[in-house]
Amino acid sequence: MGFEDIENLPISWHDYEDIAIKLYEKFGDDFDESRIYRIRFTDLIDWVMSISNFTGSKEECNEGHLEQIQAKWVYEWRDNQ
Repeated sequence: MGFEDIENLPISWHDYEDIAIKLYEKFGDDFDESRIYRIRFTDLIDWVMSISNFTGSKEECNEGHLEQIQAKWVYEWRDNQ
């Protein structure tokens, strides 16, 4: 399996770090720590669902998943500052 194949592996709601990386790649520094924590969950769900290799459904999503994604996204943002 090559690196390209790893990039195309399916992502689900439990893949918090992978989702956070994809969101950081998409939005970069448009969202800092405080803005990430103020994102409406309805927007966050839509953004996650739009990730090209995301396989989850809205019905599988819950508040815990969204909070974990936000936290990992903040860590990703901090790592890139």
